Amino acid sequence: MRWMGNRESSNVEDRRGSGTGLIAGGGIGTIIIGLLYIFLGGDPAVVVNQVIQQAPAVSNKPISEADEKLASFTKVVLAYTEDVWDSIYQVRGETYDAPKLVLFTQQTQSGCGFASDASGPFYCPADQKVYIDLSFFQELSTRFNAPGEFAMAYVIAHEVGHHIQQLNGTAASVQQMRDRVSEKEYNQLSVKLELQADFLAGVWAHHANQLRNILEPGDLEAALNAANAIGDDRLQQQQQGYIVPDAFTHGTSKQRMYWFKKGFETGDPFKGNTFAKIEE
Repeated sequence: MRWMGNRESSNVEDRRGSGTGLIAGGGIGTIIIGLLYIFLGGDPAVVVNQVIQQAPAVSNKPISEADEKLASFTKVVLAYTEDVWDSIYQVRGETYDAPKLVLFTQQTQSGCGFASDASGPFYCPADQKVYIDLSFFQELSTRFNAPGEFAMAYVIAHEVGHHIQQLNGTAASVQQMRDRVSEKEYNQLSVKLELQADFLAGVWAHHANQLRNILEPGDLEAALNAANAIGDDRLQQQQQGYIVPDAFTHGTSKQRMYWFKKGFETGDPFKGNTFAKIEE
């Protein structure tokens, strides 16, 4: 992916290395639970508050050169999302209100509760910020076998997709249904919301490549591989040995790949009505 030397977003809060006195508890079981919610939709506080407990303060560690490079990459990708969505909103005669992105180490406070590295990257609608512990990208490569810079860019673009849903009212409409429908029905709505965020990530990739020529050979495949790796069916099969469709909250691997690819191929943010059709 072509990114070095390009503009870094200034909409970033760098909290790395600043412990809050709270860390994720529960050992590997808690981490696995958190990883099932890689791209959190709906109410992130449900997860992040479950995986946080009182513990000694985290010792500050020097930030490595590799970590600084990853932070720079993340800031450039965020800037790419700003360029794309700003241009799309301008065509509609509107102004794009970009989200903040918070870089943190192990844990931090978010508008949705305490954020932990165990919960993975997520978007918090309460403060309109994306939260990322950069160690997740290593997990993406090793635990989920989804390496590549564009796989990481897909993660960031997906979370920004949730911000777009917050701005246009889609996220709020889904959240309002939480107490009105059964858990099974709400899970289905969550799947549709997540798949639309995948679609919006694809729309971003389409326009980012047109604006900045960011794609190199293998990049699109890397993003699709990441979408495949974090499908509900695949994660459930890996973690518990069987699949429970009624418990899906993010969509199958096939669905996630389909909607990202559709967004990339069309580049049209209005052609991602996952609420009408999610069979693919």
